Amino acid sequence: MPLGDELENQFPSVYVKASDRTSIQDEYDDSVVDEFDQREIFDLIRNINDPEHPLTLEQLHVVQQDLITINNSKNAIDINFTPTIPHCSMATLIGLSIRVKLLRCLPARFKVRVEVTPGTHNAERQVNKQLADKERVAAALENTHLIKVINQCIETRRRG
Repeated sequence: MPLGDELENQFPSVYVKASDRTSIQDEYDDSVVDEFDQREIFDLIRNINDPEHPLTLEQLHVVQQDLITINNSKNAIDINFTPTIPHCSMATLIGLSIRVKLLRCLPARFKVRVEVTPGTHNAERQVNKQLADKERVAAALENTHLIKVINQCIETRRRG
């Protein structure tokens, strides 16, 4: 929460959530090679909680399926996220939450890159630099207060 406990974006736009993915029989067959796709990665991050609002990153359009790029042959996943306002002080925390969620859910072979969608944040270069710096990310994740906040963002909340 910003200084003074004031919300930076008191009235964010809220979007309709995508319908749940329908499973097909091949997904339950271990003999079928099943590469990761955009929707599968989106499903992992869509319910991350916003650090300021009782809404998910999907509901705020911070994460969107079409901003995910996957290269299974190179084991690379690129995620762009869009803060709700250009001066969002929570951008680095949101990026860390996305990164941690994916690192916990995906096989270790994947290299995950998380960046602000170009042109959507006034400090995107600095935020992207922090999110790409492995030592800074590791140090951040050793901070007990910060990891507690990240865990609150990525935990699944019970919806009324």
